[in-house]
Parts: sequence; C-alpha cells; structure tokens
Amino acid sequence: MVVTDRLYDNGRMAFCFLRLLAGCCLFLCFSSGAFAQRPVFRAGAAAVNITPNLGQGIVGNFGIPPPAAYVHDELHARCLALDDGTTRLIFVIVDNVGIDRLVFDEAKRLIYKETFIPREQVLLAANHTHSAVSAGGEGEKRRGWNERAELDAYQTFVARRISDGVRMAIHNLEPARIGWGVGRVPQHLFNRRWKMKSPVLNPFGEKDRVRMNPGRLNPDLQEPAGPTDPGVSFISVQSREGRPLALLANYSLHYVGGVPDNHISGDYFAVFADRIQELLKADRQDPPFVGIMSNGTSGDVNNINFAAPAEQHRPYEKMRIVANDVAQEVLRVYKTIQHKDWVKLSVAQSELPLQVRKPDKQMLARAEKILSRPDTVKPAHPLEATYAQRIIQIQEEWPDQVKIILQAFRIGELGIAAIPFEVFTETGLELKAKIPFKTSFTIELANGSYGYLPTPEQHQLGGYETWLGTNRVEKGATQKIVAELLKLFDTIK
Repeated sequence: MVVTDRLYDNGRMAFCFLRLLAGCCLFLCFSSGAFAQRPVFRAGAAAVNITPNLGQGIVGNFGIPPPAAYVHDELHARCLALDDGTTRLIFVIVDNVGIDRLVFDEAKRLIYKETFIPREQVLLAANHTHSAVSAGGEGEKRRGWNERAELDAYQTFVARRISDGVRMAIHNLEPARIGWGVGRVPQHLFNRRWKMKSPVLNPFGEKDRVRMNPGRLNPDLQEPAGPTDPGVSFISVQSREGRPLALLANYSLHYVGGVPDNHISGDYFAVFADRIQELLKADRQDPPFVGIMSNGTSGDVNNINFAAPAEQHRPYEKMRIVANDVAQEVLRVYKTIQHKDWVKLSVAQSELPLQVRKPDKQMLARAEKILSRPDTVKPAHPLEATYAQRIIQIQEEWPDQVKIILQAFRIGELGIAAIPFEVFTETGLELKAKIPFKTSFTIELANGSYGYLPTPEQHQLGGYETWLGTNRVEKGATQKIVAELLKLFDTIK
C-alpha cells in the first residue's frame, strides 16, 4: 500500500511537471512571436463645425477685412486618427487662412489632457482658405508675435473644437486597412511669380526682378520664376469590408477664390471633401465618411494663367471645376491602389530655432517718414504705408528668434513632412526627391503660421513673398528646414 501510494504520488508529480513544461513552452512560443497575434490596424475620422459668427472680419487680402454677412458653406476642422496597435497618429486640417502656433498648442494641450496622445503625434494645419475669419487675434488682442497674449474668443473656440474632433475620431476607430497613391492634375497650377523684363518698384523704394500676380497678358512678362508640382497625393482608409472611412489628399494649390468679399467659405478644399465623398458613394454613412484636402507646398502657386486671356466664371464656379478635376483624378488612382491590413506608424519631431529678420536703420527711418507725411502726398507704391506700419511693428514687437515645430510622419512606406510656413513649390519638390521613402508629400501651415518661406535664390529675385513683413525669418531658413526634416526622416526610415 505504501509502495502503491508512492508510485501514485510520483506519477502525479511527473504529470504536473509535464504540464508545467508544456505551459512554459507555450509561453515561450507566444512571447517569441511564433503564435503571437498581429496587432490590429485601426482608423477613425470626424469633422467638427468651426463656423464663426457673422459680422467678424474675413481675412486673406489687403485692406480692411470685410465683415462676414453670409455663410456659403460651413467651416470645419477635419480629423483623421490612425492606430497601428502601438502608435497613434492624428491629422487635423482646419478651414482657415493660417493659425497661430499658440492656438494649435492649446488644442494639443487639450488633446493630451483628454486622450493622452503625445503632442508630437498630432499634426494640425490650416488649409489656407481666404474666406474665413482670423485665428490670429482681433482688434486690440491681435498679438503679432507676442507669445504671452491670451487667446481671443474665436481662437479659444477653434482650439476647443479641434480637440473635440480628435476625440470623436478616436471614438470612431475601427479595424481598417490603408492605402495611398499619387495622381497628376497639372492644368490648374501656375507659378504666380513672374520674372519681368523691366525692374519692378517695391514698397521699400527698391527694385525687384519678380512681380507676384503681374496681370493677364502683361507685355512685360518674361517667364515664371519657379516650377509647379502637379502631383495630388492621398491616403485612403477603409473598413475591413471595404467601406470608405476617410480620404486625406494633398495638392499644391494656394487656393482658388472667386468668392464674394463678405462670404464665408472653405474654398475648393471644402468642395473637394464633398465631391470625393460623392464619387466614392460614401455619403450618409454612420459614422460619416470624411474627405480632407490639405495644402501642399503652394506659397508661389495659384490657378491663374497670366500668359492667357482672362476667364469668366460665376462665383464659386472655378473652385468647383478645380475640386472636381482633382477628385476625379484621385478616384482614378484610388481604383488602382491596394489597401493594406497593417502598416507601421512612426513620428519624429523637433523644434528648430530661426533668426527673425529685422529692419535696418535706413528702412526704419524711411518707414517713419512715410507714416508721418500728409495724406495728400501721392505714394510711390500703393502698399508703402502698409509695409511702413509693418516695419515699425517688426521692430517693436517681433522677437529676435523663433522656434518652429517640424514633423516627419511615417505611414508604412509613405513619408509626410509638416512645415509651419507657406512653402515654395521648389522646396516641396526637393523634399519629395530627398525624403527616404518611395512616396512622400508635405503639408504646409502645420503647427503654426509664420508667413512665406522663399528659397535663398527667390530672395535674390525679390517680389511680394520675399518682402520684410511678408517673409519673417532668415533668408537661409529653407536650407535649415530641409536639412532638419531629412534628419528626422532618417530616424524613422
């Protein structure tokens, strides 16, 4: 009996040991990835209304901003959330001409507080519609570059709604697949900076080689001062069953316009969002499909061919033509791409210090003289007084240095750069050639708005985008930005 009990106990111990050994083996297999379940790729999107009250000034052109009297189409912040199971990336494109960094910083603070998504994983950008009110402060609260100023009511509202939209996009996350592609729509792109046969007087009493928007069939036209980028890039996300969830596009066109002065509109960016939804047969879904158009590198590009006679269009007609052509090309390429069940997401971010341009003593003295002379004196240039005021503001309010946010996003083999300026197309083309991914594009006016970003070569030619007060940072800023972005992409390739 004693022997039998011992045999039983020994057998039982052996059985338990074998079970333990088997469990350890399974644990090792799972931990080594032999049976590990692949992470699930998810996507979600949402659009939130940011339309301001009527009566506020519509910005984007010279002169006193006309008060908004009519809403042609509501303004939105359009949000896309991507999640690879480890990293979450957020894109928000806002219907506005340009949004100050402080507004975006406040939105990111709220996003982190409410979702715990790190700030560097959030890309916020304006699309540059010229038919929205300012997000740079109004009246006495307009702060220039006073970084200690409080946000005004509309700035606070926009930051709040951006965060709300991100929370909604996260709420809509579902298992998804993702794809991307590039089409070509060259017919609506023209470099708006023209080299002229004769030098052109600027507001500072100097001569430029280049004129922005020189007028149709001007006999003094020589040649465009830079290239255009015909590429329209896009990211598509679908449910696992193939239902379209969102599409984020990128096209290097400044804006279209053709809007009555006192109308609020999201321009062709908003028309594209609506049209691509229609073409993908994705309307009336739950949750709703979200179409998004971001602005590429279009600081020197618009849709006007100055070498041809003027076209006649009714209000909003031209933006519908442009948006439809771009959406049709996206649809054509969309039908050829393969959506993937999972891709790796990565991000790198840095803050790059740049020196702020300042006027010299001669320029300051000239500005003070212009502002003190009688109104009866005829100016040599129609914008003399405007830029004289800017010169004084630069001297009194602008800091000596700014730190700008640069971002590099990776979505599988797609690279996305984010720059807080109105970037010239040649810089965008340079980045496309040098970013170490098969496909890439740049979103401008991202995480802030610091004016135009001409290349050093374009600075030598002059023109509106290079003028002090329009351009705000050192003339070699483009080279520093490109070099820094390439470093960031090297860390995530």
